[in-house]
Amino acid sequence: MKALVYNGPGKKDWVEKPRPVIQEPTDVIVKITKTTICGSDLHILKGDVPTVTEGRTLGHEGVGVVEEIGSAVRNFMKGDPVLISCITSCGSCPNCKRQLYSHCDDGGWQLGHTVDGTQAEYVRIRHGDNSLYPIPDGADEEALVMLSDILPTGLEIGVQAGGVKPGDTLAIVGAGPVGMSALLTAQFYSPSKIVMIDMDPARLALARQFGATDTVQVGSEDAVVKVLEMTDGRGVDVAIEAVGVPATFDICQKIVSAGGKIANVGVHGKPVELHIEHLWIKNINISMGLVNTNTTPMLLKTVRAGKFDPGKLITHRFALNEILDAYEVFGNAAREKAMKVILAA
Repeated sequence: MKALVYNGPGKKDWVEKPRPVIQEPTDVIVKITKTTICGSDLHILKGDVPTVTEGRTLGHEGVGVVEEIGSAVRNFMKGDPVLISCITSCGSCPNCKRQLYSHCDDGGWQLGHTVDGTQAEYVRIRHGDNSLYPIPDGADEEALVMLSDILPTGLEIGVQAGGVKPGDTLAIVGAGPVGMSALLTAQFYSPSKIVMIDMDPARLALARQFGATDTVQVGSEDAVVKVLEMTDGRGVDVAIEAVGVPATFDICQKIVSAGGKIANVGVHGKPVELHIEHLWIKNINISMGLVNTNTTPMLLKTVRAGKFDPGKLITHRFALNEILDAYEVFGNAAREKAMKVILAA
């Protein structure tokens, strides 16, 4: 089969690899029909995730069709259409029992990280019964790809960890795919104000279409001054960091209100400076972490009911064998006006 392989920082290639086979009774082999590229893949290519070894097939999102099942798999059969979770979970360890699937004793974030991922024609899914979801008849598979990672990440690590509630003022720093996912899912909780902060005017315009009440363009205006003006000097109840660089985390520290919360979603490859000398007295909470995907079933129901459409995050479409072109577009998102790309087999 063909697969997109990581060959060290800054190096990737679309190559022939052996097709995956059943190795454990709980394995499921899935033929990929649609996948995408994540900001985490770009972080890997920058060398920010040293646990990814050379030769690894990248990717942790996608939908497909069950090709083969292990002897212990009970919930799926050959030919079933499935949504692939970015998180592998055994379903029985102590962490899984409390829905902390990201820290499964025999799973967590493995796909495209410690085991071969979804940017390929076939993928082996460990613990298939707990790491796959059946796709309902008539569902928009492109839209469901967004439920592999970015939608539950924005919701769980941003909105829910930040404790967004009705009437809150919320700022999201970073209008990329995960920031936009936080924007979409925050509206489940009816905040009174959602401020999107980014450098890209095109993304800010899109954020307004998606429900942002206010936008701040970094570079043309001082984001901290602007947000404090909007909130009568109080700051925001919740600040979500959705980029993963020191500058954006610093903005969150400066705009959070007394009693507020900072929810860090971005993948950081460098240390940030925590201004505890200013924050200690503000009674704030700071959260961060890896998505557990425990909200995926709820999101599937919400999308199926037509309550919101994550498919509108998709801006570009490619054939799977055009994946190197897709990386070029996604890696230059501002220039290409790209949000999420879909790669179809």
